[in-house]
Amino acid sequence: MLARSSATPRLYQEIRERGLHSTNQDEMLDDFVVVDPPVEDQGIVVKSYRPAQLTWSQLPQVKDTDILTMISPQERKRQEAIFEIMTSEHSYLHSLGILVRHFKSNEALRKTMTATEHHHLFSNISVIQRVSQRFFEDLERRHYDNPVIRDISDIVQNHAAHHFEPYIVYCSNETFQQRTLQKLLTSNAAFKETLKQIEGSSECGGLPMLSFLILPMQRVTRLPLLLDTICQKTPDKTAEYFAAVWALHAISKLVASCNDGARRMERTEQMYTIQKQMDFGKIKPFPLVSSSRWLKKRGELAISHEELSIWRAFSQRSYYLFLFNDVLIVTKKKSEESFVVMDYATLENVEVEIGEDGEERMSPSAKNSSSHHLSFRLLMSKNSEGRAEHISLVAESRVDRARWIVALTEHKEEGVSTPTAGQPQYEATKAYMPKEPDELGLQQAELVIVLQKEEAWCYGERMRDGERGWFPASCATEITNPTAMENNVQRMKRLRKETNV
Repeated sequence: MLARSSATPRLYQEIRERGLHSTNQDEMLDDFVVVDPPVEDQGIVVKSYRPAQLTWSQLPQVKDTDILTMISPQERKRQEAIFEIMTSEHSYLHSLGILVRHFKSNEALRKTMTATEHHHLFSNISVIQRVSQRFFEDLERRHYDNPVIRDISDIVQNHAAHHFEPYIVYCSNETFQQRTLQKLLTSNAAFKETLKQIEGSSECGGLPMLSFLILPMQRVTRLPLLLDTICQKTPDKTAEYFAAVWALHAISKLVASCNDGARRMERTEQMYTIQKQMDFGKIKPFPLVSSSRWLKKRGELAISHEELSIWRAFSQRSYYLFLFNDVLIVTKKKSEESFVVMDYATLENVEVEIGEDGEERMSPSAKNSSSHHLSFRLLMSKNSEGRAEHISLVAESRVDRARWIVALTEHKEEGVSTPTAGQPQYEATKAYMPKEPDELGLQQAELVIVLQKEEAWCYGERMRDGERGWFPASCATEITNPTAMENNVQRMKRLRKETNV
């Protein structure tokens, strides 16, 4: 069995489960294998395969018996999908072990930071490792009973519902983790140097610690896709099919809780910080912190030349906008941590004018200026004083303008289903951690429907859960196979049904 074999599995960062593909083009079962170039001294013996590369059909107890002649091709595919959850969990567990042993337990690294920083960085990763160990042992025990595995859905469902809660804690800590790592890398030379030495060790495969820290998020978001593959390979209306759907539901519910946990922690902390920095001055104040309010976008925008004459009483040439999901606050920036409120309006009272809409109100010189493609107008039908107001603004780039316009108008799209047919689909080739509130976090191999492209950025919708945001085009590659695209859309519908998206 996997854990009993002496072979070292691949690092989880290096594998891409075959079950992540939603295409039916899996007649070539070799697609399940992640092939490495042969090592010179490696004998052609089954024992020399590393487990994460091994497919069910290649197991000696399957290959060297007549099992394959006794089962249908469809059942063989189901066995491969089940077995892949086991091999990938083994690989994941191996990578978690490296994170705990080489990074978390490293005394030299621990001494370069405070206990709080250490906790923020590693959180409950040791608990996650034990959770994965128990899950893997249960899966392996089932396989040990019989090489033809009747089912593992009950094991997945049980662990997702009763043992995987530590994943929610880990994911909720993501904001603190990323911020702590960034701070240590930029302002702690001892930490940076010690970390560099550890990352250079052969056991880490030359991979950065960050690639290990994001593993739990990566694993937990991949499990629903792997479960969905089992559902698709299981004959409809059988006990095994209903068990697989039940397990998919349990794991999808867990992923939704992980996403909510991470989001809630970040938003609450952010709202308290912003409230402290806001000075309402003579403007009628209102309590900013609310469990149903979060920041969508913030940033500085220049006031257009047209506008300066209207607002000439003020000396500033720019406004700093805070856009929340329900209200827009226009401020004047005093310092990095201090903002004076100039005006505000609820989003239902805010309209955006771009291009032709605003052109007729512009002077000929403004139309011909280089800022023409960067400008837009904000119309507040009811501002903080209950009257109409408008502001003409200039973004620093086309991407910046596009991002502001999307952020200011996307609330109108809520409840409108995304037309999926014919929309470009992209697959993330590497993980992307959001740096701004309007950006979309991506795990490697994640699928996105791209709704808009602006220079080097894409605005898209994550297929598994409908979350929208911007990400660098360099992080993803377009999917062009029509069959794959159609199957991705079908899978998206199934996964969203499980999480009620």
